[in-house]
Amino acid sequence: MRHVAQKLEDVGPVKSPIIAYLEQLHAKYSTLQDGEVATYIPELSKADPNWFGVSIATTDGYVYEVGDTRQSFTIQSISKPFVYGIALEDRGLDAVLRKIGVEPTGDAFNSISLAPGTGCPFNPMINAGAIAATSLVVGNSSEDKMQRILRVFSAYAGRELSIDTTVYKSEKETGHRNRAIGHMLRNFDILSEDPDLALDLYFQQCSISVDSRDLSIMAATLANGGVNPLTKERAISMDYLENIMSIMTTCGMYDYAGEWMYWIGIPAKSGVAGGIMAVMPGQAGIGVFSPPLDARGNSVRGIEVCKNISRDFNLHCLRVPRSSRSTIRAQYDVSKIRSKRLRNEHDAEILDKSGTRAKVYELNGDLVFSTVEVTIRKIIEVSDAVDIAAIDFKRVTNIEDSSAQLLLDLIKTYGSCEKHILLVNLQERHSAFRRFLEEQLTNNDEEKKWLHVFPDMDLAIEWSENRLIEGKRPGDGSHKSVTLAEHDLCRGLEPEAVTLLETLLTSRRYEPGDLIVRKGEPADEIYLLMSGEVSVRIDLPNGQIKRLSTLSPGMAFGEIAVINSSVRSADVHADKQVECYLLSTAAFEELGETHPMIKMTLLQNLLRNFSRMLTMVEREVTTLAW
Repeated sequence: MRHVAQKLEDVGPVKSPIIAYLEQLHAKYSTLQDGEVATYIPELSKADPNWFGVSIATTDGYVYEVGDTRQSFTIQSISKPFVYGIALEDRGLDAVLRKIGVEPTGDAFNSISLAPGTGCPFNPMINAGAIAATSLVVGNSSEDKMQRILRVFSAYAGRELSIDTTVYKSEKETGHRNRAIGHMLRNFDILSEDPDLALDLYFQQCSISVDSRDLSIMAATLANGGVNPLTKERAISMDYLENIMSIMTTCGMYDYAGEWMYWIGIPAKSGVAGGIMAVMPGQAGIGVFSPPLDARGNSVRGIEVCKNISRDFNLHCLRVPRSSRSTIRAQYDVSKIRSKRLRNEHDAEILDKSGTRAKVYELNGDLVFSTVEVTIRKIIEVSDAVDIAAIDFKRVTNIEDSSAQLLLDLIKTYGSCEKHILLVNLQERHSAFRRFLEEQLTNNDEEKKWLHVFPDMDLAIEWSENRLIEGKRPGDGSHKSVTLAEHDLCRGLEPEAVTLLETLLTSRRYEPGDLIVRKGEPADEIYLLMSGEVSVRIDLPNGQIKRLSTLSPGMAFGEIAVINSSVRSADVHADKQVECYLLSTAAFEELGETHPMIKMTLLQNLLRNFSRMLTMVEREVTTLAW
C-alpha cells in the first residue's frame, strides 16, 4: 500500500513557494542535454533521456514533487547504503568491519580494487563492498534474504516495493565484471559461500523498482532517525544511522565524492539508472531522477539540482549551525484572541463567527529551510479558510537569505489569491529582511497591497478585526456614533426610563489627544461614550506607554472605580473627537432611591460587559497556555 503524504498544492488556493521553487529548478534543467543514458546494462538504455523528476520529503511526512516523480526506474547502487544497514543489524559493527572497510578509493564504482593483504573492499559503496554487504544479510535461503531486503526497503519507502525482473535478467546476463569481483572476494574469504549466490542477490537488490518520490521518502527516513515519516515504521536501528550516513558522505558518489562534499556537502548516493538520493539529517530527504549520466556515472541533472538546493538553502553539513528551536511558538485565530479594542456585542458576535479567517503565527528561533518550510506549509494548509495570516517575528533570531526568498514568494502567492500577509514585530536584527522586501516589491503596487507591516501584534489583530467586521458590516469596521437608547448601558430600558436617565447626564466633548481621565484622581463619574474613540493607557517603568484597551461608541469607562469607590487606575485619552455623557456618582446613587429598577438594569448591563471581558481574558489565557 502506498502511503500518500498530503500534496500541498491541492490543500488550498495558495501555491507553496517550495513547489514554485522546485518548478523553477525543474524548468531550468529540463533543457540540459549533457550526459548519456547508461548502456552497459541493455535494459537501462531504453530509458527516455527527457524523464526528470524532483521530490523533497520532510521529516514530518510531507512530500513536494515536480516532474516525472512517479516514473519507475531501478534503484541500482542507491540500494547499497540500505543493504549495508541490514548487514550491520544482522551481523553487528565489528563483524562487518572485518569484511568491509570505510575508506574512500577515488576509483570508479565498478573498479576491481581490494585492500592489499586482506582483500577487503575499501568501502560498501563500491560494487565489491556492496556484494560483500549483500552476502552478510541473514536468511535460511537466498529467497529469505531477498524477502528481508524487500521488507526493509519497503519500510523505508512506505509502500511495498518489487523487483523489475526484466532489468534483473539483463543485469545477470551482462554482469561479468561483478562476477570477477565476486570470485576475488571468495578467494580472500570475504565471501564465505558460492559467489554466484551473493551475486544473484546483488543483481536482484539493484533491480528493485522505485521512483524519485520513493527515494525522497527513503532519504527522509534516514533523516528522521530511521523512522518512516509517513508510516511511523522503524526501518533501521538508530545505532547504525551514523555509520550509514558517514559512508554516504565520504563514498556515496564514487570518484566524485570529494567534489560532492566540497560543493554540496550532504550524505548522498547515486545510481546508474539516473537516481540520486540525498539526506538532510533532521530536516528532509531529496530524490532526483534523470537518466543521462556524466562520465562518473552520476545523473547530470541530479547533480545540478542538488547543488542548487544545497546552495540556496545553506544545507552543507559543515556550515556552522545556529541554535535551533521549535519554529512555531504559538498559532491562534482572532476568534480566540482579540485586540485591546473592545467591541460592541454585535461586532463581537461577528468576530466569534468569522475570527477564524484571520490567523496568527508566532515564530521562534532561526528561519532556515526546515523551519520556514514548516511555517509556510502551516499557512498554506488552511489558506482556503483564512484570508489574513499574521506572522510575528518578535522572537525570530535570524532570517537566512533563502528563507527570506521563500517568505517573499509566500507574500506574492498569497496576494495573488487576494489574501493578506501581516508582518509583525520586525526588529532591528531583521533590517536586511525588510530591505530585501522593499527592494523586491518597490515597483509592484498590486503585490504591496496585500502586505502590511505592524510594530506590534495588538495593532495587527485590531486591523484584522476591522477587516472582518467591515466584510459583514460595510464601512470602516466601526460605529460613528450611537444614541443614548442604543448605548450598551441602556439595553433593556424602556423609552421613558432612557428619557429620565438623560436628565441625570451631563454632556461633554473632547478633542483628539485630550486627557479625559487621569490616573490617581478620585472616581466620581461614569463615562458613556457616544461618539469617537478613547484609549485606556498606563505608563510602564521603562518609560513606554501601554495601551490597555480602546473603546468605541456604545461603551462605558470609569465605571469600575465608581462602583469600588476607588481612585482612577489608568489614564484615558481621546483618540478622535469624542462626545460623552457623564453619570455622576451622586446621580447613580440617587437612582437607587428613586428608580431602583433603572439602577438595577444599569448594573446588570455593566455586569454583562465585565463577564464578556473576563470570557475574552480566559479564552486568551487558555489559547496561549495550550
